[in-house]
Amino acid sequence: MHMLETISSPKDIEKMSIPELYTLCDDLRAFLLKNISQTGGHLASNLGVVELTVSIHNVFDTSRDRLIFDVGHQCYVHKILTGRREDFTNLRRLTGVSGFPDPSESGHDAFISGHASTSVSVSLGMARARTLLGEDYSVIALIGDGALTGGLAYEGLSDAGQSGEPLIVILNDNEMSITENVGGLARHLAHLRVRPYYLSLKKVYRKTIAKIPLIGKGVTKFFRKIKSGFKKALLPSSMFENMGFVYLGPVDGHNIKEICRLLKVAREIKKPVLIHMLTIKGKGYQFAEDKPEQYHGVSCFNVKNGEQAGTASKSFSEAFGKALTELAGKDNKICAITAAMKSGTGLDGYAQKYPDRFFDVGIAEGHAVTMAGGLAKQGMIPVCAIYSTFLQRAYDMLFHDVCLAGQKVIFAVDRAGLVADDGKTHQGTLDVGMLLQMPNMKILCPSDISEVYDMLRFAIYETDGPVAIRYPRSDPEHFAKSGIAENSAKNAATSKNSTEAATISRAPYRPMMLKSGRDVAIITYGRLVHNSLRAADLLDNRGVSAAVIKLTRLDDVTVGEITSLLKNVNTLFVVEECAAHGSLASLLALDADSFQKSVRIVSINLGQNTPPVATTGELMKMYGLDADGIAEEILRRCK
Repeated sequence: MHMLETISSPKDIEKMSIPELYTLCDDLRAFLLKNISQTGGHLASNLGVVELTVSIHNVFDTSRDRLIFDVGHQCYVHKILTGRREDFTNLRRLTGVSGFPDPSESGHDAFISGHASTSVSVSLGMARARTLLGEDYSVIALIGDGALTGGLAYEGLSDAGQSGEPLIVILNDNEMSITENVGGLARHLAHLRVRPYYLSLKKVYRKTIAKIPLIGKGVTKFFRKIKSGFKKALLPSSMFENMGFVYLGPVDGHNIKEICRLLKVAREIKKPVLIHMLTIKGKGYQFAEDKPEQYHGVSCFNVKNGEQAGTASKSFSEAFGKALTELAGKDNKICAITAAMKSGTGLDGYAQKYPDRFFDVGIAEGHAVTMAGGLAKQGMIPVCAIYSTFLQRAYDMLFHDVCLAGQKVIFAVDRAGLVADDGKTHQGTLDVGMLLQMPNMKILCPSDISEVYDMLRFAIYETDGPVAIRYPRSDPEHFAKSGIAENSAKNAATSKNSTEAATISRAPYRPMMLKSGRDVAIITYGRLVHNSLRAADLLDNRGVSAAVIKLTRLDDVTVGEITSLLKNVNTLFVVEECAAHGSLASLLALDADSFQKSVRIVSINLGQNTPPVATTGELMKMYGLDADGIAEEILRRCK
């Protein structure tokens, strides 16, 4: 990695020859493999843009010129070249380098980026600001073909093409998003890839006929008249040209000389330009080239054989996928929808077994939700699996196209709560408030994977209208090992309120007393049930008797129902893995104001913080949601 070690700033890249730039690319790939194999991260996407990123830094100055990444997980090479190489041993770790662009980390990161299809709109805004302020710099948007399945990308392209603003959109076309691209756009790009043949023929024409003495100009004028028809006969119409862009390409996205040439041409055109780059995802590492979807986001792995570190714990995603596959085998009305997250949401097995009832719509969450509404209206039972952070993108569709009319759509809200590794753009901390606002929405929260099947069956067959089942990725430990079942049975047998508790617990997913207590009560749901039970044991050792009540359904819980399980306990600590505004605690506090008895509601949650990059355990500790933190906060409030 000798060449890489000579880079002290991006300015050094501008001085390099083409052979030196290729050597730098080799060093960068070796560096990526060495470091990501130790830390985990987004591998295949970054290997695929090495030459492209190096070329951008050869032509542009990203401390002044604005480079906007779409999604942003392909920014590692950019970060390495802009002063963060030494910090890559802490990639995606607490106080380390984020896996996504972040302006607070470096001035070379022009805009925060973690969700797809935003880059063109952001770039147009920056280009217009530049013009209005009379400034001089280039604006470049780097967007993948997978992100072009998002509607926002087309809104941005349509406006940008008609604006006349000088800006450059680089389309990184590797025929992949996280999983294989789907839809009409993928077919359109496939047609555009024939353009190199047309361009090669055009070069031959210019070098021969156009240069023939005396007759060359006349022949050129004649052929210019039939040029348009010839082009249309050989090429499909480019939608980008129709939008108003000067279209350049396709070009080999690993040919540095050609990339640099086109970037310089695009910079001088002073109009909206789209450069179509063809790249290979996972380039330079055979395992990633052969199976890019498996090496998109990786854990630690063995570089020699490509084997990734396994995990002993099962995931909620896996449990959901198996449950849905089993239920779909008994009911041909059940169908599954996801937005380019087939593997991440545990639907690989389902898709293989029931391909006719599986719909991967690409990176288009709003479309996924609205399409689910249409399926439900006509008698199907759609189950829509989307990560919490991406479901935010479909807020209006949830309200207008599903919940307002009470359509029977089941939402599997994956990665709910704190999310490890990916940082502030990928946290699932807002869905509780979002879902609680939706009319007719029922919200279920399993505390363990053993509850997933029954909840899914309940949502499909025993409810009307929309249902959300929200869960994190990892299962903290098995339900039985946590003592929840034993504590629940013991409480029902010994509590003076056992008859009432048992009656409420037998109703579909009502509040359940897991541990009785005399002084305070901990109200919680999801995987925080485990931490809360441990916190209650710690409090017992400190002289505070804490009851623990588990909520499995959030949408219609009341203070009265909770206090009916308690005796003379009026202080309720509501422990949640979500933002404070819109939390269940805030709703219970409003309910308590109208309640006849005096009840104190105390919230323990994330406040208004946006969690950074860290492990789940580190985040739990940071925000006082581990057992020690919960116990300490309760002791502090009880003084």
